[in-house]
Amino acid sequence: MKVLRINTRTKSFKFEELGDLAGLGGRALTSRVVNKEVPANCHPLSAENKLIFAAGVLAPTNAANSGRISVGAKSPLTGGIKESNSGGQFAHTLPKLDILAVILEDKPEAGSPMQEIFISADKVVFKDSAVAGMRNYAAQEKLLSAYGDKAVTALIGPAGEQCLCAATIQFSDPEGLPSRSAGRGGLGAVMGSKGVKAIILDGDANAKTVYGNEELFKEARKEWVDVLRSHPVTSQGLPGFGTAVLVNVINEAGALPTKNFRSGKFDGAEKISGETMAANIEKRGGKTKHGCHTGCVIQCSQVYHDKDGKYLTTGFEYETIWGFGANLLIDNLDDIAQMDRTCDEVGMDTIEMANAMAMAMEGGVLAWGDSKGVLAELNKVGTKDPLGRIYGNGTSYTAKAFGVDRIPVVKNQALPAYDPRAVKGVGVTYATTPMGADHTAGYGVCQNVLKVGGDVDGHKKEGNIEISKNLQIATAAVDSLGLCLFVAFAILDDARGVPCMAKLITGLTGKEVSVDEMMNIGVNCLKDELDFNKRAGFTDEDDQLPRFFREELLAPHNVGWGYSTEELQAAKV
Repeated sequence: MKVLRINTRTKSFKFEELGDLAGLGGRALTSRVVNKEVPANCHPLSAENKLIFAAGVLAPTNAANSGRISVGAKSPLTGGIKESNSGGQFAHTLPKLDILAVILEDKPEAGSPMQEIFISADKVVFKDSAVAGMRNYAAQEKLLSAYGDKAVTALIGPAGEQCLCAATIQFSDPEGLPSRSAGRGGLGAVMGSKGVKAIILDGDANAKTVYGNEELFKEARKEWVDVLRSHPVTSQGLPGFGTAVLVNVINEAGALPTKNFRSGKFDGAEKISGETMAANIEKRGGKTKHGCHTGCVIQCSQVYHDKDGKYLTTGFEYETIWGFGANLLIDNLDDIAQMDRTCDEVGMDTIEMANAMAMAMEGGVLAWGDSKGVLAELNKVGTKDPLGRIYGNGTSYTAKAFGVDRIPVVKNQALPAYDPRAVKGVGVTYATTPMGADHTAGYGVCQNVLKVGGDVDGHKKEGNIEISKNLQIATAAVDSLGLCLFVAFAILDDARGVPCMAKLITGLTGKEVSVDEMMNIGVNCLKDELDFNKRAGFTDEDDQLPRFFREELLAPHNVGWGYSTEELQAAKV
């Protein structure tokens, strides 16, 4: 496997051996490169920043759910290190080109045309982009027409071209749609700053994987599938209702953030639930089960049609439904689906944009519950409208513009769909992960609400720092292997799971890898991230929730926060 370095100013490239990066993949690789090669005090949109796309350690294989891609850089949103994770076909296609990672470096001269970069097994071709300025679905259609239906893409929408801090990178899914987002942290803005509209991978790539012990790998792969298909969450709950199965669950737990985190219960939850979504899909001819990448056996994505039976969106996630739903007092699922599609088209993080719309409502620009108004405002992003520039720079930026002081962010990144006072395990993660508020960095919802992997009371402080720390380590390891985070539901309850992951690596490499060695990938990844953030100027004071969480009790259970900044330091490696 090679690393491909691309200089976006000189339009030159070179293939390198992995060298010191050998044994790393996914998040561990992106964070190592950022920590070692990017000045911590640089401007995120400067030539000094680098944008890294890395497939996971297991990406060259056909292990189930091993097709996640990690994208890393210094974040224009948080000012710290960032890894943003996505599905799509990119991670499985890179190894077929004998490439594990692509690194975009430098920055073109101001006024240079946006580029398309086509990567095949032995060459890199630069071309002035024919889709610059276009929204993602139309751009993708044109790219596939030019490069062939098998082409695999990573592209940015108008938000990324404008270098807005909530901009995503969209990856093509198994059907060729630009529906999978590396959403968090504004890494689409970094790609825009490099003058790159799209990266296209040769869909005819066919490099074969060489296994160190293929028989052992096949044995482990079979067991791995059985682990995933034996757990009720990964075999029934997620395939049946997608991640939106959580709407009713979290609402009943009193932890569904409502009206900008004022309550944990939303009266309209049933109207936007996974059950309602599945019923709509069945009536309209969509798909309730869909994989975000080839080789997924969980199938938690879906294809959602509008009331006329026409395709509207795919990957309609719980966080998106919560953010544009309960968070804004909106209970129209079709309007929320249109918001999701708009974010995919323009290239915007749905969590960040939903919270930005809450700031617009707090500031009186929109009325609470005004779904049509939200759609109108979202469509301003990526245009010349100054309001679009404000929204597209995220929650804190929008709050400042409208004089709002109730701002749900940590390290400037907006909180996701679980109130930290009622789900303290994930609250500790929000506060202490180097990523900014991010539920995927250590999903304490498992133990606090779902009772997967243990039972720790989410209303009480006891045990939740330890839960978050352990999950942050495990998650960094899972991200580095290129596995879907949702495998955690199975491996937390099935004693075969974690050893099986180590066996998969051993079978691929032929080198014995222990469970401890595998977990150390996660530990060292976090150390890289914490080291970068410290040098970027972050202190312990940045590891805390906004003041209103510490001062207000959350209805209906009247639970508070209660952790000191000093206590929270125990969650860090």
